[in-house]
Amino acid sequence: MDTFPETDQKAPSSAAEHVLGVQLQRRRAFTWLVVLVIGALVSIILGVAIGAVYIPAGDVMGVISHRLFGLPKGSWSESTEAIVWDVRLPRVILGLCVGAGLALCGMALQAMVRNMLADPYLLGINSGASSGAAAAILFGAGAGLGEHALQGSAFLGALAASLLVYGIARSGGRVTSVRLLLSGVTVGYALYALTSFLIFASGSAEGARSVMFWLLGSLSLAGWGTPLMAVVTVTVFTTAVLTVFGRSVDVLAIGDETSLTLGISPEKLRTGLLVLVALCIGVLVSASGSIGFVGLVVPHLARRVVGSTHARAFPITALMGGTLLIWADLVARTLLAPQEIPIGILTALVGAPFLLILIRRMHTSTNQ
Repeated sequence: MDTFPETDQKAPSSAAEHVLGVQLQRRRAFTWLVVLVIGALVSIILGVAIGAVYIPAGDVMGVISHRLFGLPKGSWSESTEAIVWDVRLPRVILGLCVGAGLALCGMALQAMVRNMLADPYLLGINSGASSGAAAAILFGAGAGLGEHALQGSAFLGALAASLLVYGIARSGGRVTSVRLLLSGVTVGYALYALTSFLIFASGSAEGARSVMFWLLGSLSLAGWGTPLMAVVTVTVFTTAVLTVFGRSVDVLAIGDETSLTLGISPEKLRTGLLVLVALCIGVLVSASGSIGFVGLVVPHLARRVVGSTHARAFPITALMGGTLLIWADLVARTLLAPQEIPIGILTALVGAPFLLILIRRMHTSTNQ
């Protein structure tokens, strides 16, 4: 049974009402876009300012302006500048991009498989990254990559999982939503078992603890370097591509028959989206570990405020996801300071109640 909401708007009774409805939706989407951009900027400043050592927002903005635009240096100390620029700002930017990317991939996957409960880890890519990370932490895999051995191994694991999922889905003929879904679940379980086996075989309690912390997600590896630049690049690219092809994603979400009627090949579009989503998820997970529920919860929130038109919903989803993860990481590193809570725990605590509410509403709408 199809569980993907095709539309949340009533059919207009006339062409004039339709035009008016579209204009109202565009204005609403633009208003939300402005509000969320401002909210994201404020969250970035506060995310950098708040921590074990509080730094005034004015100093935060001064340091960033000094570093980016060469403005005169203020009265802040060298240690303050180091905390802002070298420690907290890369972490906040990583959180913004990872949250945005996960939310985008979640919305794209929900359209691809036509299931509103799909999330970025449905395709087993996360499990592949976890296996690669576990191999790096426990057995030193990817040592040739130097300081980026962990991220590199995780990305290679995600890439291998993506190819495996596509190969299995393609072997049965066309790459349909059902084959893609079943292939992802199968590969995900198999690679999760492999990760568990690696932990068991290593015999290292400290290594097992490190793997478990990585599996629950963390932004502690953030820094100015190749991994962060890769995350920023892939997130911006994914946002742009999905927004441009938003109308095609709308058609794909309705069904393959409708896509063929409108001259869109559902198999080619689904394969292209799979490549894009797999690349994005692989880069994000390799940099931050497994952070659940963001890609499941945020797309539904975005649809509720701007509707199901993907061209408008994708940018809103990205801003919502990025802002949410900034605040989740802020709580994770300050709630039990100096100890850091894995960020995946907090997103699960927020996302699980929302999922229960969603299931309840689905049940209510089904009975009506």
